[in-house]
Amino acid sequence: MTDKAERWTEIEHLPEWDEEFYLVYTARKLGKWVMLKTLRPELRDDPKYMRMIEQEFDVRYNLAHPNIVMINDFEDVPGLGRCIVCDDVYGTSLRKLIDEGKVTPAHIEQLRRCLPDALAYIQANHIVHHPIRPERIIFTENIGNLKLIDVGFEQRAALSRAAACDDIRAYGDVVLETLDASGIDDPALREVAERCVRKDRRRISDVQDLKLALAGPSRSNRLYVMIIAFLVVMVAVLGWLCARPVNNL
Repeated sequence: MTDKAERWTEIEHLPEWDEEFYLVYTARKLGKWVMLKTLRPELRDDPKYMRMIEQEFDVRYNLAHPNIVMINDFEDVPGLGRCIVCDDVYGTSLRKLIDEGKVTPAHIEQLRRCLPDALAYIQANHIVHHPIRPERIIFTENIGNLKLIDVGFEQRAALSRAAACDDIRAYGDVVLETLDASGIDDPALREVAERCVRKDRRRISDVQDLKLALAGPSRSNRLYVMIIAFLVVMVAVLGWLCARPVNNL
């Protein structure tokens, strides 16, 4: 039987990924690359924080979305203590891409397509999470897929409208910061992002409205055309029915 020392190899700390209460590592588990998330050393024996990491594991274990980092296990790792074991998503954060001037149109396109889908999934599962920020958005090293990290620590029966609105505002802030820093010209995306951070009645405050706005006017126009065509057909049918002669019995 493989002992724990052989089970875990090439453990390396990733300081730029550390969170407020956690340290993050990359490692090989039985030869397969994974990510590890564990409490900071000064918190590992505190029952409050032990319950916190256990709750995060319980909340995130059943989540499954292509743009959210998946959790695989929760176990003891030599030298680190109890760890959440995640898929290997080694890559570059959006924050680092912004700071180094390396944002590309491909990154922008994923903010348009993938990030709203991830937000919709999180909200549909009523997950309470930290605000979406560039630090929590990772683009994987080889393929460049968008992945959200640190996506939830509590699941509720329902999310408040305020929490849902906060997600939309955070999305707008992330997109606007990225567009401003990169210099990439995308007027349609900028307009949607600006509507996400408005403080008047024109503000987008629902994730489905956000996705519809991002789809552009062509999709909205097609929907309106379909509705109008349906109404025209229904009016014609009703007119035909009303015009039919009534046979006396």
